[in-house]
Amino acid sequence: MQHSDVIVVGGGIVGATAANALAQSGLRVALIEAREPLPAEQAKPDPRVFAITRASERIFRSLGVWNAIAPQHACAFTDMEVWDAGGDGLTHFDCAEIGESCLGHIVEPRFIQAALWQALQASDCVTLYCPARATGVVSQQDSVQLTLESGDTLSADLLVAADGARSPLRSMLGMETHGHDYRQSSLVALVKTTGSHCNTAWQRFLPGGPLAFLPMQDNWCSIVWTVPSAEIERLLALDKDGFHRELADAFDHRLGDVVDSGEREAWPLRRLHAEHYVQPRVALIGDAAHAIHPLAGQGVNLGLLDAAALTEVVAAARQHERDPGSLQVLRRYERWRRGDNLLMMMAMDGINQAFSNTRSPLGRLRNLGLSLVNRSGAARRPFLRHAMGLGGDLPLLAKVTEEVHSSN
Repeated sequence: MQHSDVIVVGGGIVGATAANALAQSGLRVALIEAREPLPAEQAKPDPRVFAITRASERIFRSLGVWNAIAPQHACAFTDMEVWDAGGDGLTHFDCAEIGESCLGHIVEPRFIQAALWQALQASDCVTLYCPARATGVVSQQDSVQLTLESGDTLSADLLVAADGARSPLRSMLGMETHGHDYRQSSLVALVKTTGSHCNTAWQRFLPGGPLAFLPMQDNWCSIVWTVPSAEIERLLALDKDGFHRELADAFDHRLGDVVDSGEREAWPLRRLHAEHYVQPRVALIGDAAHAIHPLAGQGVNLGLLDAAALTEVVAAARQHERDPGSLQVLRRYERWRRGDNLLMMMAMDGINQAFSNTRSPLGRLRNLGLSLVNRSGAARRPFLRHAMGLGGDLPLLAKVTEEVHSSN
């Protein structure tokens, strides 16, 4: 039986980040993934993109993968503008307010995935099992055993579930979740407009949900259009010209006309939160632990902070000759991340509920709130830093300065 320090199930962006971080801390890692990602140049353009915060950028820099992602595959955005379709409330953020070169980067997942997997394949501390699926798990006093579809059995001191919101591993382990259906769906697509996006992330709140235009290279944008679920099939069925007209109208032609677009995809939105992130020898990270409304693009960034925090906790335990899979050690990770994630989820739910309705008194309050934020000067800087992932109790990997890793 092959024994590792840590088994990570799920080789997506959060799982691959965790595997790289754990391996770079000196741990032996087995990574289980059902499908090896295609090389980035062979994968088709992905209409779903990630808004990578400065904290997430720092994590990638500290792992030595950022230069494989940026600048060639990432579009930095320097400004953000948010307004309400039901009035004149508007707020604008500029990276110069807090002395940063940008607010974040818009990146297609395939480029992040390729950089992370390249690092995994080059590591002497990582064993890849791909394609492979877990079919059974047994947690024992001194180890955890994972059975694969092939019949092979692996063991480790710690098992990390990074296999998504529908996590089969979480179900096998009987770890409970709670959540609710938002009764909304998100439509994503790559679009081109006649006006320049000005390296700005734009978001208009409509009665049915927010519509975001996220800047990409060559003046393309990735849109995330959240609508009531009953509307999604109609939008998907529109021909290109009809979709372009309706999209430009919904965005109040802020970037002119929509003149081109790629494939449209959509999925229903649901909030999910695990009752517990850990049990003896097991930890949940990323979407396996929490699924959040996409209106602020925080989902993957929260998952990356999970991966960095868990690595820090496990590496510290090993350094002090403590069992990294013990419940006492793992509860430190849970205390660190679960509360922060819950606060972000509640904030996103509150914003979504406040803006996704047509009640007049609430509409006036929304517009007043946006206008006050826009005029609040120094008081808005902590909010902006938090949105960039730079607030709160950050893991060490997210604190590494750009200068330290400028050669990565």
